[in-house]
Amino acid sequence: MRIAVLYNELSQPATPDEEDVLVQVEAVSSALSELGHEAVAISFSLDLRKSLASLGDLRPEMLFNLVEGLDGSGRLIHLAPSLLDHLGIPYTGSSAEAIFLTSNKPIAKTWMQASKIPTPPWYSGRPGEARLPFSPGQYIVKSVWEHASVGIEEDSVVEVGDWPELCRQMSRRRGILGGDCFAEAYIEGREFNLSMLAGPSGMKVLPAAEIRFDDYPRHRTRLVGYRAKWDAESFEYAHTPRSFQFAEADAPLICRLKRIASRCWEAFGLNGYARVDFRVDPVGNPWVLEVNANPCLSPDAGFFAAAAESGLSYPQMIRRILEACPAPDGVPGE
Repeated sequence: MRIAVLYNELSQPATPDEEDVLVQVEAVSSALSELGHEAVAISFSLDLRKSLASLGDLRPEMLFNLVEGLDGSGRLIHLAPSLLDHLGIPYTGSSAEAIFLTSNKPIAKTWMQASKIPTPPWYSGRPGEARLPFSPGQYIVKSVWEHASVGIEEDSVVEVGDWPELCRQMSRRRGILGGDCFAEAYIEGREFNLSMLAGPSGMKVLPAAEIRFDDYPRHRTRLVGYRAKWDAESFEYAHTPRSFQFAEADAPLICRLKRIASRCWEAFGLNGYARVDFRVDPVGNPWVLEVNANPCLSPDAGFFAAAAESGLSYPQMIRRILEACPAPDGVPGE
């Protein structure tokens, strides 16, 4: 089968999180070739005529969607699957609607709240929110659209006593967060990633991973920020290992996290593969931070680590994602 591996054209200069998509393209293309397919990488940009021409020349039977944004902005991540829907080309992963719902974090949190999925309280800074009950305390200021922990570091967690101060903190950080931002109640505690992968008998929640904060000084905020993900020379990168080993006492918590992750899959209509990020507070309550409808598929990333922990090779994982790809009539491919 001829499969186009679609990825976003990099901005110049590209940041480490943007450059990672090229690692994914190489790994996915290699796996597709190993599975007997013809893989052709195609970049996608805001020049839609150029992108349409590339797809028209290739005439792929299926498309592996690795687009993470456009023009350096996560806000435009849903444009690629929307165009593919218009063209009637089947593609891997979640639908354009699911990608939009999950990429706009306040909308995703509103959706979670309506679905009775626990997520930390948040404020987007809109004037009408000034009339809502406000709780002083610690908040983390995040981008509305950007993922990969863009703009998030230790100073993203702020202590505020009132609504005007929270609005000032959001306004102060807008520039480094790419524009729109919001503030979410900071949950002190443990951090978990729950990856989900389609399978022959339906979606399967892969082994839970905990991001540990090893040897963190007491004064340091326990946070998986940009340096922890992308700066191999940093303290954060070296001291936030991923672990799949849990004490027996954690078994009920892990079961609960898996149930909530499954509810996210259903609530957002996810497909193929996805990841849910959690914090668990000191009394054991899980809180969903984000739902990622197209998590990183680099061989050294968390999603494949979870797949490997379940016994899958990289090509086997890619095969599962392919098999969940809807055919043009909406039925998953054979």
